[in-house]
Amino acid sequence: MNESAIAEAAQLIWLHWSQGTQMAALPAHCRPANRVDGYAIQAAVARLSGQATVGWKIAASSVAGQKHIDVDWPMAGRLLANTVFAESSAAANAMNLSHNILMVAEPEIVFRMAQSLPPRAATAAYFVEEVMAAVGTVHLAIEVPDTRYGDFLKVGAPSMIADMACAALWVVGPAVAATWRGIDLSQQEVWAYKNGTLAAKGSGANVLGNPRLALTWIANELCTFGAGLQAGEYVTTGTCVVPVPITQGDTLLMDFGVLGSVAAACAPA
Repeated sequence: MNESAIAEAAQLIWLHWSQGTQMAALPAHCRPANRVDGYAIQAAVARLSGQATVGWKIAASSVAGQKHIDVDWPMAGRLLANTVFAESSAAANAMNLSHNILMVAEPEIVFRMAQSLPPRAATAAYFVEEVMAAVGTVHLAIEVPDTRYGDFLKVGAPSMIADMACAALWVVGPAVAATWRGIDLSQQEVWAYKNGTLAAKGSGANVLGNPRLALTWIANELCTFGAGLQAGEYVTTGTCVVPVPITQGDTLLMDFGVLGSVAAACAPA
């Protein structure tokens, strides 16, 4: 794609994001054809927002999720500063869903980087051990995704990447106190409660088999299509349960067993 087409696509996505509206799809003349185009548009959307990128999300980190949206691989999306809320903040207890069309919540295991993982030769991909050595802390989070496409199931991976891989709202808790490096995160059970009732159950195995593998995937994805991972950035690795349908006024509690829990609430209608 040329710069003009990238800019036009980014402007359309950011317009709909700002207004809380949707479009069927990007126009054919500025629609990304591949992941390179998609990430280029995503970067342009971030610039238009005027917000810092404070981290990354991984979308479609399960086979079921990939089949649901008809993609063959996970996708990385930016977490913009104004969409990220600390669990203890007032915003985390009054999430505005008035324009959200996906209306689901997802409990996620999060890594925060202590060291950067910059791009390097394609033949020198990062391995799990060196990626994990660059992690400082683990956190727990609730993602409430959304899309700027009315027919998001049909737009394809490049267009979804352009749209921040369905990023919208994200609530993150403090660093977990547990000695997480000794825990098999793939076997960590997760319980999702809505309004005090168990709504879904899963485990870290739903995240590319293991959240550590998911982090390694995005480290290499961003080396191929971006500037790598930066120290201080969060990476939220994908939902550990089948996404929980929510509505305005719901309260949420995600229990990660020995790792702790994270809570949030949706503003009433």
